[in-house]
Amino acid sequence: MNISIEISYYPLIDGFEKPVDTFIEKLAENKNIIIESGTMSTLLTGPYEEVMEIINKQMKPYLEKYPSVFTLKISSACNCKSESTDS
Repeated sequence: MNISIEISYYPLIDGFEKPVDTFIEKLAENKNIIIESGTMSTLLTGPYEEVMEIINKQMKPYLEKYPSVFTLKISSACNCKSESTDS
């Protein structure tokens, strides 16, 4: 099953751009996930297990290092096309 997650990250610090950019770079390390960055949010699309794993792995260090706010919308009802395929 493929899902899409729309995620917005707001580090509550001066110079917030750097943590946001590095967070998105970390998300893009998984080549099975399609990443579309916008002005206010980033859309991740791919297999459920891989998308949830990368979100789980990458959010925690940023929550620990910076006072942060994340907003997420998760959908399995999208007509998303991923480069990877589910069996």
